[in-house]
Amino acid sequence: MLAIAGTVPSEGFPLISGKISLENNHIRIGDEGVSVNRGTTALMAAAIKTAETLGQPAPCGYLVGDIGRGKGSRHLYKYLTGQLPQSNFQTLTFHYLQPIVDWHEHLQLAIDEMKERPTLIADAGFMYAAKMSGKASQYDLFTPDIGELAFLADEKAPHPFYTRGFILHDENCVPDLISRAYSHNNAARFLLVKGSQDYLANREGILETVDNPVEEALEAMGGTGDTLTGLVSALMDSGMAIKEAAVVAMKTNRLAGHYAKPTPASQVAEIIHQIPKALLEVLEKRG
Repeated sequence: MLAIAGTVPSEGFPLISGKISLENNHIRIGDEGVSVNRGTTALMAAAIKTAETLGQPAPCGYLVGDIGRGKGSRHLYKYLTGQLPQSNFQTLTFHYLQPIVDWHEHLQLAIDEMKERPTLIADAGFMYAAKMSGKASQYDLFTPDIGELAFLADEKAPHPFYTRGFILHDENCVPDLISRAYSHNNAARFLLVKGSQDYLANREGILETVDNPVEEALEAMGGTGDTLTGLVSALMDSGMAIKEAAVVAMKTNRLAGHYAKPTPASQVAEIIHQIPKALLEVLEKRG
């Protein structure tokens, strides 16, 4: 089973966990619900639609409110540290959590206590914590955008805010940034880099790229990178190899965006509802 952990930008939102469902563009866990806009809820919604399409169980979710002060993130880190050793998740995806290195270490020890080590995916703040702790290579997949890739490539930057200026956040620099991230052991086993062209890479270099269909309206829409991470998480949890899952996810995310016929006013939920149609088409063409 897939488990997804992250935060929502709401100070009063309680820590909740359990099977997640998607109802009227809201993520529901038990009696609690939160709207799908962007961030971890968009990731969860994409994973739910992907799992449904594949006939897989609904993912499990861990959510808490955090408005950037770290209080909610610390609460969730502590909770996961106590819960994970008794769990049997095959795939764990960590998303928006404050990058707190000490708590990242505690969480890694908890994962080591699990009966079978799960596949580990990290994005956003938790990916920063993995890099900052020097444990990036213990992860199976990172899903950075180009700005986050520049942070991974800067061996001296303690936080994305301090990424040095000569390390350019430019699409043309992606191959060099990937190489630099691996040369300093700041990348997971695979990197899925999200941008106007999506890249899959490992230590050997770029393995695949996907750049169509192109929908210009998507460039300004928040959450499309989050849906890509949700897609690849659910595909990997279904048993698909990482390379294959990443390529299917990159193609499906773009095709779902195309089918949503986005405008500048579109919301990411409109793309999420197109995932089943897009995914089935990509899988059929794969043969």
